[in-house]
Amino acid sequence: MIRNIKISNMMPKTNLSDVENFRYEKKFVTSELFLYEVEHLIKHNPLVFSEMYNKRTVNNIYLDSIDYKNYREHIEGTSQRLKVRIRWYGETFGFIKNPVLELKIKNNELNKKLHFSLDPFVLDKSFSLDLLQKVFLNSKLPKWLIEKLRLFFPTLLNSYKRKYFVSADKKHRITLDWDMIFFRIRSRNNSFSEKIADKETCILEIKYSSKDYGKTEIITEHLPFRLIAHSKYISGIRLLNLY
Repeated sequence: MIRNIKISNMMPKTNLSDVENFRYEKKFVTSELFLYEVEHLIKHNPLVFSEMYNKRTVNNIYLDSIDYKNYREHIEGTSQRLKVRIRWYGETFGFIKNPVLELKIKNNELNKKLHFSLDPFVLDKSFSLDLLQKVFLNSKLPKWLIEKLRLFFPTLLNSYKRKYFVSADKKHRITLDWDMIFFRIRSRNNSFSEKIADKETCILEIKYSSKDYGKTEIITEHLPFRLIAHSKYISGIRLLNLY
C-alpha cells in the first residue's frame, strides 16, 4: 500500500491509496474521421451516450518549473507526476472572469484534480509572471501552494473546442476535443504571435471512477481508434519547439 507520498515536491502529503478519489482517463486520438463521424460512434455506443452541457471553448495556461520538470517527467514516464494549469471557458483573450487553478495528480493510470478559484485577470500583451503572482497572492490560496507556485512560470497557452457526453447509467463520461491552437506564452513581453493550430486531430477521452472499471471494454471495443498516451501540454511544447 502506498501512503503519504509527495508528488513532485509540489503538494502537501497526498494519500495515493485513496483510490475512491481518483479516476481513470483513457484517451483515443484520430485525424482520419470527421467530427460528426466521431460523434456518431459515441452516441451509438452500447452504453448509450447522450450529450450533456453545451459545447464550449476550453483555455489553459500551463505552468512548469524553470527546468521543465513536469514536462520531463511526462516524457520519461514517471508513474507519479503533476500537471499545473490555469483553466477558463469562453474567449481566450481579454478579461478572464472565472479562472481556476488546477493541479492534476497522476498515479500510474489513476488521476485526481485539485481546484482553486482565482481572482479575475486580463490576458493581453500586458500579461506577465509578475501579474500572475499577484493574482495568486490575492486569490486566498493555501500558503503552501503560494510558496510552491513561486517556482513556476507560464510555458504554454492553448485553446480548443469541447463537447461532453455521459452514459445512460451516468458512470462514464466522454469528452471530445478538437480545433486546437497552441500559443507561446512568456513571463513578460507577450505578443502571442507565435502560435500553431491543429485542425485535424480529435481527442476522445473516457473518464470513469476506479470502481467502474468493468464496463469500459464495452465502450472501447466499439471505437476504431488507438488508445494513446496523449497530452496537449506535451504536444504544444513540441509543436512550438519550446523545450
